[in-house]
Amino acid sequence: MGVPVYRIRSGDHEAEVVARGAGLRSLTRAGRALTESWPAQDRPPLSAGLVLAPWPNRIRDGRFYFDGVDHQLALTEPARDNAIHGLVRRDDWTLVEHTESRVAQTIRIGLHKGWPYPLQLSTVHELGPDGLTVTHSATNVGAAPAPFGLGVHAFLRVGDVPLDECTLRLPAGTRLPLDPERMLPNGPSRSVAGTEYDFTSPRRLDGVQLDTPFSSILPDPDGRARHELRAPDGTGTLLWTDRAFGWVQVFTADPAHGQGYPERGRALAVEPMTCPPDAFNSGIDQVVLVPGANWSGTWGITAV
Repeated sequence: MGVPVYRIRSGDHEAEVVARGAGLRSLTRAGRALTESWPAQDRPPLSAGLVLAPWPNRIRDGRFYFDGVDHQLALTEPARDNAIHGLVRRDDWTLVEHTESRVAQTIRIGLHKGWPYPLQLSTVHELGPDGLTVTHSATNVGAAPAPFGLGVHAFLRVGDVPLDECTLRLPAGTRLPLDPERMLPNGPSRSVAGTEYDFTSPRRLDGVQLDTPFSSILPDPDGRARHELRAPDGTGTLLWTDRAFGWVQVFTADPAHGQGYPERGRALAVEPMTCPPDAFNSGIDQVVLVPGANWSGTWGITAV
């Protein structure tokens, strides 16, 4: 039996969401692609579109110390000795509601190796006049405080325009340096001003290679931060986040990663995250949910 696919639409926006990882399989406006897509029954290349929880990115050696206890997670990135991208991206979520323009799914995070914290997660994808809005929530349904973080592997496109012809703007003031061997933090955040990582004004992506967490994100007066990928004609795709997402990781796919992803291609990963890599060890922006507590965050994608 195949993975369930839920189609939604509103006006000239259409999207497909899958049960596996609550993934955004496609998003278009008037037939123009705003995100990368993949065959519904295939594994998404580089986890494109999937929800990453209860932590995004990587945990060093799969180990963390919380509330007086040492935890050893399964090493799901064994080549780098890391635990990567949480516990729900390869599981099927349960459908709660499916209307013409909205799909809501939920999943229970039970007990796993090194993870004794039951959580209930929900993800709602909804289309409206301004595009896609995605709302996530998490509730601690256990009896002890739990650490928490969430991210999404969103891959943006401006139709079929090659990435090297596009420009990127990020309202981010700092970037976190990573060890290129293990992709883990190897120093404190640094200002991007005047460096190759400064995208506060639009910059062309020709030849740029990134797999970089950015923070110190400056929101607009309405509280939303807006990250823009634009084609030479000025059309583009914008990913916005609310204040729950203080980080964004930007990733340019490389043929060395394999998994069927095209070299340089047409898509750029702009990944909203609540915390940086290895946050369960650094404590930076780690959310702590006491029993019964709820967290929520919202982001979206629109054409510009």
